[in-house]
Amino acid sequence: MADALIARIETLADRLGAAKSSINRRFIGQDKVVDLVLGSILCGGHALLVGLPGLGKTRLVDTLSTVLGLKGNRIQFTPDLMPADILGSEVLDTGAGGARAFRFIEGPVFCQLLMADEINRASPRTQSALLQAMQEREVTIAGQHRPLGRPFHVLATQNPIEQEGTYPLPEAQLDRFLVQVDVDYPDRATERDILIATTGAEDAQVHQVFTAAEVLDAQSVIRRMPVGDTVVEAILDLVRACRPGEAEGAGLGDVLSWGPGPRAAQALMLTVRARALLDGRLAPSVADVAALARPVLSHRMALNFCRTGARRQSGG
Repeated sequence: MADALIARIETLADRLGAAKSSINRRFIGQDKVVDLVLGSILCGGHALLVGLPGLGKTRLVDTLSTVLGLKGNRIQFTPDLMPADILGSEVLDTGAGGARAFRFIEGPVFCQLLMADEINRASPRTQSALLQAMQEREVTIAGQHRPLGRPFHVLATQNPIEQEGTYPLPEAQLDRFLVQVDVDYPDRATERDILIATTGAEDAQVHQVFTAAEVLDAQSVIRRMPVGDTVVEAILDLVRACRPGEAEGAGLGDVLSWGPGPRAAQALMLTVRARALLDGRLAPSVADVAALARPVLSHRMALNFCRTGARRQSGG
């Protein structure tokens, strides 16, 4: 059994290398971003991409849809977007004999890879339409449970500086994102490569490496990868230290209003495996925990600004 699992991990690592090479043809020089987003999909989770406009977030999601063989849809979130624009709605049809019946028209959420562009521009009521979809992979409309695509992943984008006309995501929704991926400016050499590759007569083409069934199989392999006790203890130490009121928090209770829950520890247990797999390793290490601490925990914590302000005023 162990030999068979090792063989599957090694085969999957080779295919993931081919997928990353294909993605990097259209999304240049952002290896860390690619690894985090690809890793979140391997873990069966969702990712929140935070970055300024024009950094290629939409391009990355479109490329992932092609390379992974997933049916993708895109929603541009705006203040007037309604839940029915995401989930779908029932319409009344009249048949040839005059009989009337309701027919459900699926919304864009019925896909496998959903891009929620500028997700914080929609109202809380509309944002809440994604809560059940992200957690349970189904939606309830008119009392009927309707399953979504398998696999189902949400890759949402958010502008970190443009706050006018936006609504902060509620903590319950933030916690449903496996990782927060910060998309930064490229360095000079990378930006030069981007200019040359994207302003010619033809755009770089990518090819499909996985199918939807193979993505599901890869997700099952991730959950079977071994995790050593040292890594498990490092995850517990880190998550518990980031909670206010915890004795293990080393005084962080004075500066935090809320911290990560067990879902954050679960996210770390999965993402460290994905990072090891993307690096071609059979098991994760404590270094993987340290590398993924910020993407997994940053959106699951909030500073207590009142207390930090009081401490500064008192010279603490």
